[in-house]
Amino acid sequence: MTKVVQSLLIANIVAYFVQRTQPALTDALVFVPFLALARPWTFVTYMFLHGGMMHLGFNMLGLWFFGSGVETRMGSQRFMLLYFLSGISGALLSMVFSMGTAVIGASAGVFGVMLAFARFWPDTLIMVWGIIPVPARMLVIITTVMSVWSGFGGGGGNVAHFAHLGGFAGAWLYLKWWERGRGDFKKRAVSGPANVVKRVDGWRAIDLARVHQVNRDEVSRLMDKAAKEGAGSLTPEERLFLSNFVPTTDVVPPPT
Repeated sequence: MTKVVQSLLIANIVAYFVQRTQPALTDALVFVPFLALARPWTFVTYMFLHGGMMHLGFNMLGLWFFGSGVETRMGSQRFMLLYFLSGISGALLSMVFSMGTAVIGASAGVFGVMLAFARFWPDTLIMVWGIIPVPARMLVIITTVMSVWSGFGGGGGNVAHFAHLGGFAGAWLYLKWWERGRGDFKKRAVSGPANVVKRVDGWRAIDLARVHQVNRDEVSRLMDKAAKEGAGSLTPEERLFLSNFVPTTDVVPPPT
């Protein structure tokens, strides 16, 4: 389990049990759209409150399942930004469409993480209810359609559908911004700047046991390719991906 995912799991579980012993905490930290401007802290604090063990359990299961791979791919700081921006955008969309409805739960942040997972690994099969295999991309599409339908009157009970949609929207916008920056980096990588060359030349120091299982097969494939054909055979995209897993302290300078 990666660092930020573990910290978020612990924080949510601790917050839930504090809620059980201090019920007034929920009233102080819940997000109520028409009160949000007077209580701006609730744009974040509502993400750590849950309505019951099942609510908490499903959200934490989603965070655990999707989060570590995404954090490994993006890095801890960017992952944390993705998570909280998704939660805040979920609150913002709730302000637009659900002014009178109080919102609690980590769902918006978790939905943002799920969208990132589907963007990185769209064809990975997710076993819904443990028995139905659904590609990650399709799971996001189905969830979006259901949230739109339920949010605009199709039913669905006491669920913050617009917070879910806001989580997707915030994550999508952030990923588009982040990938644009990576695209610029990839263009610079074509000309072979020293820092990229150094990071890739240190690929032998990668410890596969420390690579999350979602990324492990691809990292292993690229390491085999580099071993057989040389690091120069990697495409700019492959070099950039592999460089994310090279330990900074073990970087080997390029030959002069």
